[in-house]
Amino acid sequence: MDEMNFEMLNELLAAGKFGTLKSELNELNEVDIAEFFGSLEPKQQLLVFRILSKDMSAEVFAYLEPDDQINIVNLITDRELSELVDELFLDDTVDFLEEVPANVVTRVLKAADKETRQLINRFLSYPENSAGSIMTIEMVQLHDYLTVEEAIENIRRTGIDKETIYTCYCIDKARHLVGTIDLSELIFNDSNTLLSDIMEEDASLISVNTLDDQEYVADIVTKYDLLSVPVTDNENRLVGIITIDDVIDVIEEEVTEDFEKMAAMTPSDDEYLKTGVFKLAKNRILWLLILMISGTFTGKIIEGYETLLAGFVALTASMPMLMGTGGNAGSQASTLIIRGLAVGEIEIKDYFKIVMKELRVAAVCGIVLGAANILRMYLFSEGTIEVFLVVSLAMFIAIVVAKLIGCSLPIFAKIVKLDPALMAGPMIATLVDIVTLVIYFALAKVFLL
Repeated sequence: MDEMNFEMLNELLAAGKFGTLKSELNELNEVDIAEFFGSLEPKQQLLVFRILSKDMSAEVFAYLEPDDQINIVNLITDRELSELVDELFLDDTVDFLEEVPANVVTRVLKAADKETRQLINRFLSYPENSAGSIMTIEMVQLHDYLTVEEAIENIRRTGIDKETIYTCYCIDKARHLVGTIDLSELIFNDSNTLLSDIMEEDASLISVNTLDDQEYVADIVTKYDLLSVPVTDNENRLVGIITIDDVIDVIEEEVTEDFEKMAAMTPSDDEYLKTGVFKLAKNRILWLLILMISGTFTGKIIEGYETLLAGFVALTASMPMLMGTGGNAGSQASTLIIRGLAVGEIEIKDYFKIVMKELRVAAVCGIVLGAANILRMYLFSEGTIEVFLVVSLAMFIAIVVAKLIGCSLPIFAKIVKLDPALMAGPMIATLVDIVTLVIYFALAKVFLL
């Protein structure tokens, strides 16, 4: 929503034209109203929240930032809070409660009715980042013995409160998930047809378990292009569904976490501008210390060849370039492998295919860069052709080794059940720096002394 609309809404609010303001807000999307909320003072937020209808206020509340949600809960009455909890989808309530202090959780649970409170507590008991923790129970579930006509009547009666009605889930008398059926199938089939005759079942039935990791759920939804995926317990009983909007949130969380790990930072769910300086430092300092200590090995290697470096100035001048090129080559390979592992394009069994491909890529890159380096040193550096050749040969070997390390470490991490994103950027660069210097000085010692 643009600033002009914000300005108009603020003018209506300041002038006390609440009827007009309500009409304008009703024309907007819930996401835009939530954005407008973020620009208001706490007391103004409460006023606008009360102007909205009950169902609209609940939908807007689900899109608010956690701080704004907490503010609203702290300002409204117990009766208003009870009505809000009744209107919210259960998964939105759980998402909110996972982000707020214990006193807010206590007040929300107190305002909920007994059945809702039991459901919320059950959801909160699932492991963090599991399918159970992000699912919702607001789905259309139909017994497989119903006819199409009975199923459509059931949807008309109960569908208004469901997150989605496009895919319906068929269960038997014991609530086992036995099939799915699209709303379009119900519309285009004869009214007396049994659901058991037209539902998708067996090999076509895709579901996840309550304890499956949310990243696995996102992979399943992405692979099969689903709008929602059913969640079952260990006995294959239907307990909920996960909709595409929640999957998108999961993908965003996982990508953010991978970026942070690849930059050698401890992952955090907090927003950057709302995170304190000391917490940001805490998230970064551990890996910086590890990498700094690792850099000690680089220094020790250089110290061991002081005499050699003193005799050949061009060798010293070429060290930053060599280390940077090797680190970049390794990071390029690791980034592609990490991405391939994340989206399922690459599996552990593909390791030797990856190695052969990266060796060929490294050979091409190494030859081109080595030749370019000889020309560069001839034009801009002092030294003999022997020195130029040693630097270029070291660069070629360093690129080959860096590519091997870059493609191997993420797969090794996958084998030992670590996140492949840990084996990226700074980690690869530090390791490659050490290996590059060892190769560099070994070649210089053989050919120049």
